[in-house]
Amino acid sequence: MRNILVPTDFSKNCNKAAQLGIEMAKLYSSEIHFLHLMKTPVDWVKLDKEKEKRYPETLKQIGKAKSALRELEKTAEREGLKCRRFLQFDAGQGDILDHSGHYHHDFIITGSSGTKGVIREITGSNVEEIVRKANAPVIVVKDEEVNFPFKNIVFVSNFEENITDAFKQVISIANKCGARIHLLRINTETDFNNIKLGLDPIEKMLQNFPELKNYSMAVYNEPSVETGINTFLKQHPSDLIAMVTHGKTGFLSLFSKSIAEGVTNHSTLPVMTIHI
Repeated sequence: MRNILVPTDFSKNCNKAAQLGIEMAKLYSSEIHFLHLMKTPVDWVKLDKEKEKRYPETLKQIGKAKSALRELEKTAEREGLKCRRFLQFDAGQGDILDHSGHYHHDFIITGSSGTKGVIREITGSNVEEIVRKANAPVIVVKDEEVNFPFKNIVFVSNFEENITDAFKQVISIANKCGARIHLLRINTETDFNNIKLGLDPIEKMLQNFPELKNYSMAVYNEPSVETGINTFLKQHPSDLIAMVTHGKTGFLSLFSKSIAEGVTNHSTLPVMTIHI
């Protein structure tokens, strides 16, 4: 992990995401980038200084954004990190993804307060779209306080497809944090089976990781994936939920679009998604 992107609108949860980004950058000796996207009433980059004066409120907002970005940069630099800050104008949803692709980010960490409805937008960028389409792993920080280093990570999958590379990302973070990984499969009403049959694909995947020792396995029969995750978390408090996505084609067969949105949207814990 060489390069971490933190898109931010300076909200409470985005600030928590920024702090998590700094802590992870320290663990991995990574460079960290802070990005703020600002909508403006006109194409701001084409205005000269005189024309900018016609929009005093926008100038005020730009000044505040630059100051907030600088504060984040100074915080990162005090931790000995190499840091860059970016302020972009007239940003739409694609700009975060375009920016990340241009700078080859290995990881994206951002905040969202959408725990009771539609996932909030980060100044025009829908967090769920970033989760679904980003090539880099994404962590979305929610309302609950972030416990870092993570000590318990829940990795949710049906374990029916090849997720070896994605699981390596989870193991990397777990090893850095000294965390225990809980491998969780949720059988819904359409595929209820006995627990032993549910454990078989998990055990098969683990054959690729003979060095992994600090883990547990669980299979729950529940009405929905989201219900199963919540039931597990009540019994096993954790710090991070990790899932796998197919990127633009949607989530793995276990996760329909609505289930994916529900988990990312309603969980108060940080949610990590990994593109395969």
